[in-house]
Amino acid sequence: MDFTPNQESIAACYRLLIGVIVPRPIAVVGTVSLEGRPNLAPFSFFTGIGSRPMSLLFCPVNNRDGGEKDSLRNAKSRSEGGQGEFTVSVCTEPIVRRVATAAEALPFGESEFALAGLHERRSTVVAPPSVAESPAVFECRTLQVVRLAAGQAGGGNIVVGEVVHVWIDDALISDGAVDPQRLRAVARMGGDSWATTRERFNLAMGREAMQACLPIDFGVV
Repeated sequence: MDFTPNQESIAACYRLLIGVIVPRPIAVVGTVSLEGRPNLAPFSFFTGIGSRPMSLLFCPVNNRDGGEKDSLRNAKSRSEGGQGEFTVSVCTEPIVRRVATAAEALPFGESEFALAGLHERRSTVVAPPSVAESPAVFECRTLQVVRLAAGQAGGGNIVVGEVVHVWIDDALISDGAVDPQRLRAVARMGGDSWATTRERFNLAMGREAMQACLPIDFGVV
């Protein structure tokens, strides 16, 4: 299969991206409008950027009419008419159904928290709330919004945020680090497929990787 993106539909490009770039962690992004209305939406185009400053990004696409989704409208800087802040709650196994429900497209100002049966946790530093049922939350201030196709249907946007506060349930911590077994994070695959993170293996980086004995035979040569 050969694929030339600018000769294909937006849907075809999207299906290819989500089918190959897997697994993808899920950012459950909380924002609030200038009028104080909370918004919640999950994004799987999401990752950490670096530790100095501690930063991360998520990628909301434009609506079909080219307009901004609520998360972007709220999270963009104050100079652009937004709040300039957002939260990222981690999606875990116990709340995955409710997180998926929060993806429902609602009219601006209606609460996805209420629709999904999730509760708001008051943030320590920023205005937007986070998900009370999530065991780990990043509070962020928006550093930059990169618009790759402003005003175009399905156009990509990158929201870069500096993490100004982190809350983690003490029950997740083991030997000073987050225990993945206790976190029980989930991830997106292609289509409607999701994945857990229960099956794991340890593998050193660099030359040591070739000397390691993996617990599962992946057919690596």
